[in-house]
Amino acid sequence: MVKHKIQPVEKNNESISLPKELILHNDDFNTFDFVIKTLIDVCKHEMEQAEQCALIVHYKGKCPVKTGLFAELEPLHTEMTNRGLSTTIE
Repeated sequence: MVKHKIQPVEKNNESISLPKELILHNDDFNTFDFVIKTLIDVCKHEMEQAEQCALIVHYKGKCPVKTGLFAELEPLHTEMTNRGLSTTIE
């Protein structure tokens, strides 16, 4: 029987360039119209996509609204937070 030694995976600053998700969380303050407009302005969603995301957030509590590398999502997260929405990058 041959035993193979498992080599640890080296992590670098790029976090192995894995895609992340920008998650929008539900709140009791912002209106559907404001959330939809923000998704269109910041995430470049089409109207129908923004409406669907807003409904998912309302009923499920959160919804991934954009996928990409952390460096691409961070400015969107910052802008949405500045506009009063609750987002995380996961």
